[in-house]
Amino acid sequence: MTDEQKFERGTALSIFGSDRKEDFMALVFALAIAFGVYIFV
Repeated sequence: MTDEQKFERGTALSIFGSDRKEDFMALVFALAIAFGVYIFV
């Protein structure tokens, strides 16, 4: 068989329209959590 399998990234499960926006928001949340841990612990 010569049919190529395409990799599904699961974008249907994302609440964001683009992967770049999703990655940026994940970075913002990670920095906010790290900042909160640094300040309150």
